[in-house]
Amino acid sequence: MIKVLIVEDDPMVAEFNRRYLARTEGFELVAVASSGDEALDIIARANVDLVLLDIFMPGKTGLEFLGEIRRAGRGVDVIVVTAAADRGSIQQALQYGAVDYLIKPFEFERLNASLTAYRERIRLMRRSDVLSQADLDRRILHKDLPARAELPKGLDRNTLRRVWTRIAATGGAAFSTGDMASAVGISRVSMRKYLDFLTRQGVLHVEAVYGAVGRPVYKYRCVNADEALVARYW
Repeated sequence: MIKVLIVEDDPMVAEFNRRYLARTEGFELVAVASSGDEALDIIARANVDLVLLDIFMPGKTGLEFLGEIRRAGRGVDVIVVTAAADRGSIQQALQYGAVDYLIKPFEFERLNASLTAYRERIRLMRRSDVLSQADLDRRILHKDLPARAELPKGLDRNTLRRVWTRIAATGGAAFSTGDMASAVGISRVSMRKYLDFLTRQGVLHVEAVYGAVGRPVYKYRCVNADEALVARYW
């Protein structure tokens, strides 16, 4: 469960945020603080992953609180939930590493979307030590990826996907054109086009293996298993 601290001086707004949080799977409320100083005390003694933070509060403002925990090196994520819509507040919050910024008033769907995106990000980061560029773009940075790339004439997207699936299953073991053609169910001539294409993309490495007599056999090996290199052509 993701441990959450709500920092909000308005009891009614804090209760709304608490109810919204309870409707979103994967989160557990640790405490509600009505000031920045109280929030700092809670973080010092409790396990907190995420703070839902207001900016306008008596005493220490939300931005002052955020700056203080960053200077202290505390690894706590923050979603700002505030009526402050001025450029300066937004810019400073983002510079301090806020993962999202919600302007009051807002609907449950907006907070739910923010919490859901954060939850999926945490799950992905906890599950994977190494991320592909595609996962980073789509699931963490939420960037729109470039339009689907064009394949060279004579190559088919669906066939390329089948070829890639078989190559990924080799686990880096060497294979010949004939091996892969049989596995996918296309001719050797057609398969050679796909293997040459993937070699140019830096996915495969090819080398000639010479026997006692006759022509060499070309062996391929997957040297870059990042699916994003191929998926952009699907």
